Amino acid sequence: MNIIVITGGSRGIGASTALQCASKGMGVVVTYNSHAAGADAVVRQIVAAGGKAVALALDVGNVATFAGFRDRLASALQATWGRDSFDGLVNNAGYGNFNAIASVTEAEFDGLLNVHLKGPFFLTQALLPLLADGGHIVNMTSATTRVATPGAAPYAAFKGGLEVLTRYMAKEFGARGIRANAISPGAIRTDMTGATFDQNPEFETMLAGQTALGRIGAADDVGKVIASLLSSDNGWVNAQTIEVGGGYNI
Repeated sequence: MNIIVITGGSRGIGASTALQCASKGMGVVVTYNSHAAGADAVVRQIVAAGGKAVALALDVGNVATFAGFRDRLASALQATWGRDSFDGLVNNAGYGNFNAIASVTEAEFDGLLNVHLKGPFFLTQALLPLLADGGHIVNMTSATTRVATPGAAPYAAFKGGLEVLTRYMAKEFGARGIRANAISPGAIRTDMTGATFDQNPEFETMLAGQTALGRIGAADDVGKVIASLLSSDNGWVNAQTIEVGGGYNI
């Protein structure tokens, strides 16, 4: 059984990815920062369907906690699966904080940097000893790296850095048979973005109009692709950024 660690797995794309992976027979570890109830609900749903899952707390923006998380993860792997390793890492945790370049504060900049680039870099580094040879890393980026979106400059810049980092991970970890790919969602309705779309239906209409398939995406549209990418069906896909956006802004 492959075991997948998904950061930010308590809701949205992370939760969908966890459920899709479990449906393919994978074991799942979901992390959460503040939304413990959501993570527990994902675990209960997987267990109720006959799968195995664990929820662990993790602040991806705090590198100092990563060694302790690695130890707790090692204990959970042994207790739940009798394993001392896992097979896939999905660096998904993140948040949006949209502001024009002229107004971005240093604190806003640093917060986005810590979660979207520094965190995935050092978390991957910390977990490498537990990641099995032949494993897979999936980094969550964004279509804002391709389509300049006013207000998203720091977020997009760090996601662009993560796309570059993905290729370097593929290069440096290839000797161990570890693949690394990035998933770049387009406009997606999730638990976090749903309120924005509900309050500004014209914004959703605009984004749908910019998408070839005529709608914005759902979390499952992305989660299904990630789960498929983590499976052996896509074992020769490596060092790629795959946009999952229904043909956004083409």
